[in-house]
Amino acid sequence: MWGRCLNLLNKYQLIIKNGDKIYEPVIEEGIAWETERKCVPGKLTFKVLKDDIIDFTEGNNVTFYANGKSVFQGFVFTKKRDKDGIISVTAYDQLRYLKNKDCYIYPKAMTASDLIKALAADYRMQVGSIEDTEYVIERRVEDNSTLFDIIQTALGLTLDNRKKLYVLYDDFGKLTLKNIESMKLDLLVDSETAENYDYTSSIDSNTYNKVKLFYDNKDTGEREAYYAYSGENINKWGVLQFCDSIDEKTNGQFKVEALLSMYNRKTRNLSISNAFGDIRVRAGTSVVVNLNLGDVNVNKYMLVEKVKHVFSNNEHMMNLTLRGADFVE
Repeated sequence: MWGRCLNLLNKYQLIIKNGDKIYEPVIEEGIAWETERKCVPGKLTFKVLKDDIIDFTEGNNVTFYANGKSVFQGFVFTKKRDKDGIISVTAYDQLRYLKNKDCYIYPKAMTASDLIKALAADYRMQVGSIEDTEYVIERRVEDNSTLFDIIQTALGLTLDNRKKLYVLYDDFGKLTLKNIESMKLDLLVDSETAENYDYTSSIDSNTYNKVKLFYDNKDTGEREAYYAYSGENINKWGVLQFCDSIDEKTNGQFKVEALLSMYNRKTRNLSISNAFGDIRVRAGTSVVVNLNLGDVNVNKYMLVEKVKHVFSNNEHMMNLTLRGADFVE
């Protein structure tokens, strides 16, 4: 059974499936698709004009296509009605189920890739391409943590010890894990393709010029510590110290040096408003940015931390939050 159809000038197609009934609803005011790089599910929001045919409920499957290409597959989580018969719908992709909490014990030493596959099997999630993260994490206990946090901890340990950054996302209904180096796009964002930008530089958050890691030596009863610091930036900014505990088996000196190399710099936040839309752009991809930001000229690949696509009858635009080598999270 098919409901009434409005394909937004035949460019876009949104389908809701309720059991054996399939609807292409009348959409008001366009469609928005949002992704973030970590710990947030992909989200699709739209407004449906209620009629005598359409009938859908929470948990129903939602798919969205743009120009015949697959964009989003997920499930209805929220419906909000108004007096005019407009239903505002929020649908999330499969990553929404990673907000579940669990007390998880690693069954053995395993990579982040292995962990993702194991959790997906436990929670009946569909898995696509999962790259091998290679770094083996010792057995550990995650107590009352979200699945997002459990996975992010594993990916964070991989980053600290291998300097490789991986992105977990839902690729049209399948969990996918990729190294950001394999997600670069041949797309240019400059003053011609973006309407506006907002740029901030700071040393107030996630900037450290001294790193201290420690562990308690059970054999000697002493606390052992590792240090790395930048005298040059301490002179400029004062001491900005990061301190954390590590496992005794961790290569402490390697890790302090790796952390210092990542955080011994200003944070630079760049947001792009109303760039021309491209459905290949999702959080975790990289685009080429060519802009003069005042204290720095950017002409390089930058990582998409967050993106919101807005599809309407006449246009497809996107808003981006970006970072690069000097744009530390």
